Amino acid sequence: MLVVMRHGATQDDIHRVVTIIEDMGYQARPMPGKERTTIGLVGNDGRVDGTRFSALPGVLEIIHITKPYKQVSREWKRASTVIDLGEGIRIGGKEVVVMAGPCSVENEQQILSAAHAVRSAGAAVLRAGAFKPRSSPYSFQGLGEPGLKLLAKVRAETGLLIITEAIDPATLDQVAEVADIVQIGARNMQNYALLRRAGQCRRPVLVKRGLSATIQEWLLSAEYILAEGNPNVILCERGVRGFDTATRNLFDLSAIPLVHGLSHLPIVADPSHGTGRRDMVTPMARAAVAAGADGLLIEVHPSPDHALSDGAQSLFPKQFATLMDEARAIAATIGRGMAKCAGVPS
Repeated sequence: MLVVMRHGATQDDIHRVVTIIEDMGYQARPMPGKERTTIGLVGNDGRVDGTRFSALPGVLEIIHITKPYKQVSREWKRASTVIDLGEGIRIGGKEVVVMAGPCSVENEQQILSAAHAVRSAGAAVLRAGAFKPRSSPYSFQGLGEPGLKLLAKVRAETGLLIITEAIDPATLDQVAEVADIVQIGARNMQNYALLRRAGQCRRPVLVKRGLSATIQEWLLSAEYILAEGNPNVILCERGVRGFDTATRNLFDLSAIPLVHGLSHLPIVADPSHGTGRRDMVTPMARAAVAAGADGLLIEVHPSPDHALSDGAQSLFPKQFATLMDEARAIAATIGRGMAKCAGVPS
């Protein structure tokens, strides 16, 4: 439930509403706006009687939220959330943020080569995994902590921001020390202990859609993070399982405008995992920008044929440079630009 205060409501009026909410056993979340303050009531499982608030001084209206998720909904916050990632880069606004790089950190030469290539093409964020949850226990699981150290070195050398995955609460703390964005992967979308910890780390968090998750389940996962006090959540559409094996996943392009209508959170697209095919990454990335994605997550490897993971869906650097030119042109036609890496390489 939301209690919308009148324009000019006093601090005493707001405090009175907050006190009553807390006396009822719920949590109150005041959200000051340019014209008026809205106070969110969280912790309720059902409909709360709003008549206790409607006659209070300074109260304009009561809005009941019908969705099971609350803080991520447009009913809770009508304006789109814009997240400051640092270095002058913001996601959720008019600029599309491209995060690109290899699936995994393999060695120093590989990750530095990839970073310089994607930065030169116009990416603002380097994506690469130090910890890799894999379907098979015999697959490459990532370098772990040494991989994080390499990512820190790359950030210092190239100025690129870093996004990398945490696979459990313990690794999240390690990742948060290095990464500008903490990624929660598809397999962990409903790892609630990890989501709660991500809500406490105060770093921006990217939540990938689960392998078979509905939109509602996905948004509820994001709700866990906001409920812990971290408002800086980015959603990522990366495809869901379908019955056809022609592609790795079924890339749900319609999720982009749909989520924009349901939630104020920014949403990015991952056509690399969404399709699993190098020849399909570029057309789906172009389509995602046209559909209104706030960013792209693209796998790029200096030598995909020798990649230790996801080589078949990784672009060559030249292919990625072409994609960036095309995405930039599409963004311009819908009144958007492309975020640029502000850091100066050493």
